[in-house]
Amino acid sequence: MSAPESVLKDPSSANTLPAVAQVLIQHGQLTEATASDLLQRTRQSKSSFVVETLSAGHINAADMAYTLAQAFTMPLLDITAIDKTKIRKDLLDIKLAMECKLLPLAKKGGRLIIATADPSDQATIQKVKFATQLPIDWVVVEYPKLTAILSELATSLGESLDKLTAGADFNFDDIAAVEDADATNMDDADSVDAEDAPVVRFFHKMLVDAINMRASDLHFEPYEFNYRVRFRIDGELQEVATTPPAIKDRLASRIKVLSRLDISEKRVPQDGRMKLRLSPERVIDFRVSTLPTLFGEKVVIRILDPSSAKMGIDALGYDPIEKERLLTAIHRPYGMILVTGPTGSGKTVSLYSCLNLLNKPGINISTAEDPSEINMPGVNQVNVNEKAGLTFAVALKAFLRQDPDIIMVGEIRDLETADIAIKAAQTGHLVLSTLHTNDAPTTLTRLRNMGVAPFNIASSVILITAQRLARRLCVKCKEPTEIPRKNLLEAGFSEDQLDGSWQAYKPVGCEACNNGYKGRVGIYQVMPISEAIQEIILADGSAMDIAKQAEREGVLSLRQSGLRKVIQGITSLEEVLGVTNE
Repeated sequence: MSAPESVLKDPSSANTLPAVAQVLIQHGQLTEATASDLLQRTRQSKSSFVVETLSAGHINAADMAYTLAQAFTMPLLDITAIDKTKIRKDLLDIKLAMECKLLPLAKKGGRLIIATADPSDQATIQKVKFATQLPIDWVVVEYPKLTAILSELATSLGESLDKLTAGADFNFDDIAAVEDADATNMDDADSVDAEDAPVVRFFHKMLVDAINMRASDLHFEPYEFNYRVRFRIDGELQEVATTPPAIKDRLASRIKVLSRLDISEKRVPQDGRMKLRLSPERVIDFRVSTLPTLFGEKVVIRILDPSSAKMGIDALGYDPIEKERLLTAIHRPYGMILVTGPTGSGKTVSLYSCLNLLNKPGINISTAEDPSEINMPGVNQVNVNEKAGLTFAVALKAFLRQDPDIIMVGEIRDLETADIAIKAAQTGHLVLSTLHTNDAPTTLTRLRNMGVAPFNIASSVILITAQRLARRLCVKCKEPTEIPRKNLLEAGFSEDQLDGSWQAYKPVGCEACNNGYKGRVGIYQVMPISEAIQEIILADGSAMDIAKQAEREGVLSLRQSGLRKVIQGITSLEEVLGVTNE
């Protein structure tokens, strides 16, 4: 339904009056003299006739809305009955809505439903039609109630972001998004419209908060009525902020600019990188991934702290015997070392910790990753680009012509990559790579299922390490706990281990930690490929046969390795049971 241009057939005495004044005169709400006087005041104050009429007290807002709804045959709505959290702010530009005193309510069947206090304002009607390019159904509401909601909505976004960014103990001027290219792109990325400043501050704060809270990932998730931000801290997602959904497009565009992504492309996923300089000495890398969802683009940012690769083997949580096995393997002149585990189990950090030990001036190291997560000086790092034809297999072939000593392959996904990597390991190169398997013994059967010949597996693979990450108990608040003997035996403890010489602990929670946990510790199964295991592989033995032989050689399973961390008081039994299978 659209607004008629006039409701008076022959208003000769009042043809200069606005349509709303004519309606009120026709319905006996105003006299012509009063209307003319109000019109003069309107012109002087440069406000609207509705505002002047209501402020003068000639008619109350409810009566005016009722009269206008009747005159223009439009629905009358008590706008206070609407749930403000479900008002879609993306249907109409907030600036236009505030300027014209309109409130978009819904979109149905390709038509917009908009609330107004003056359905006779043709200039506003045409302006909205031009901006939306949609047919509009109008609903009449009371002016004071409309302005109150509009004011609340207009400030909600800025206020919510200001509240979230208030009290920040850092200076945004010291935070510069830096790119490894020329400075012009940097300037473009940081030139921000004034209205986007709260969004930029909010984004910067989220990044810095995530770094300070030791988060590994940031999730920016758009939904119909809100925009949620979650951090993955110690392996668990935690909600840290909720904002109005109006922020989603601006924030996504900001992230895309900094990550050198196509800001106009919202239909397909995109991947990129960006950097944040916290100080002259500390630069944090971020891996950015966008995903189109039902209500906008979800953005996930992985924090890639280069310092994590320099922590050393000791900081990762290897037991002395596991550490010795690993160090012995990586100092071998050739062979293949495989690291296995699910996504987010710390495989990359483990590999780079090994590379950091091997990275010396006399060693040529090349890596192929999808993408390179940690920048390491002295290592030739290649990003796989399948669109351009640069696959793991192509990169490996190129490496072998580059006189390498050590090669790292981000992941062995297919037979071609596996074959080239194995040939490299057989011809005098140390090859490090990852696979997605549950434990060390099943890795060998996984290679065989790919199509790799048992002889090649037995002659090339020298060590396999499977790993998980478990949350570390907070040293400040952890408390001793008593666990029934039956439960301990069911968990995998042996009778010999239950000798009363150790104490189990449970999480409590304090200001310094996250629900009783702070940081994570690795749980490892480090399995060297002995001659006995080689014979099982050559005889086409099963993963169970390999596991039994490894156990006879003193290799702990993931569960047993985790239980040892419980004995040491590093983590809780519940955490170990949660990250390992038996």
